[in-house]
Amino acid sequence: MPDIAIRMLVLDSSALFSMEELPEEESVCPPGVVKELRRFNDRRPDLWGALLRVSECTAASEAKVKEAATRTGDIGRLSPVDITVVALALDVNGTVLSDDYSIQNVCRAMGVPYRPVGMNGITKKERWNYRCTGCGKWFKEQMRECPICGSPMRSHRKK
Repeated sequence: MPDIAIRMLVLDSSALFSMEELPEEESVCPPGVVKELRRFNDRRPDLWGALLRVSECTAASEAKVKEAATRTGDIGRLSPVDITVVALALDVNGTVLSDDYSIQNVCRAMGVPYRPVGMNGITKKERWNYRCTGCGKWFKEQMRECPICGSPMRSHRKK
């Protein structure tokens, strides 16, 4: 019988918002996740106390996640906290619990295990491009506004 190692779970905000209780497996989250819950006046971090381990990710892992998210086109769709969730999973060799499709997409691209919590997970790896809402020009990287006409940009799945 093969020895199956139990991976630490790395929780993002969507996972914690979906759960009434912490999972039985050992779990951890970056400090930004707890800050997001507190910003919405969620009392669960106070109730869970020491059961919810909080840890920073390394700068090296964060850089790897940003590089992978740039390749997949998800960099403009991930918050700084989302990036630290995936980076922390790299650091602890963990499994990400998240309903965020962009987090799942980057995890899939990097070979980081992930599990959805309350929704179906992604079924294939996606790549994203960005299109100007004004002139219609396509770009590979997200920008705040179109460099040609100044209109806002929207993300679209790459075909």
